[in-house]
Amino acid sequence: MAVSCEKLHMDFYKRDAVALAQALLGKLLVTKAGGALTAGVITETEAYMGVTDRACHAFGGRRTSRNESMYLPGGHAYVYLIYGMYHCMNVTAAEKDIPEAVLVRGVLPVCGIETMISRRCMGKASAHTMRHLTDGPGKLCRALSVDRAMDAMRLDSELIYICDAGLRPTGEALASERINIDYAGEDVHKLWRFTLAPDDPLRRYAAAQTYVLP
Repeated sequence: MAVSCEKLHMDFYKRDAVALAQALLGKLLVTKAGGALTAGVITETEAYMGVTDRACHAFGGRRTSRNESMYLPGGHAYVYLIYGMYHCMNVTAAEKDIPEAVLVRGVLPVCGIETMISRRCMGKASAHTMRHLTDGPGKLCRALSVDRAMDAMRLDSELIYICDAGLRPTGEALASERINIDYAGEDVHKLWRFTLAPDDPLRRYAAAQTYVLP
């Protein structure tokens, strides 16, 4: 049976980043790049809480050409490059000029899987390939063809959007410390990384569905 999906309304994003990071689990991140439709169910997120969060690019009110899109209203893409080669995709939260965002750290591939494998040059769709295809922010951006050209785009646009397929985690998300933020002082210990439990039935159910995307 095909599952119908609807783009999230922009009002969905008008909450703080911690709440949004949890609410995004189970939603579908969709891109239409180069004529190819690809999508993955969001399984892991990290919240960045703006000017008071030492791990956030906007800590202390920092505002640059790189992080300007963080100051857009909730529901926009904030895409940046790390190590000169990997893109990371974030979802802005809250209201205009409140620079909070959610990093999408992992998705479960559900549409356009062969295209994703090709983009990552991973060969055949083996169990190992599927397990590691989009299990990191740089990996999922390459697989979904997310780059700086999508920075500042609304997440109800034609090229990139997030939609609801009615998928809901069975239990509570696993909360843990964010990673790769050793510079963040005491904020390194904030439990603002959220992961869909490995044994949550939603993972198997989501992978078995056919999706009718907007």
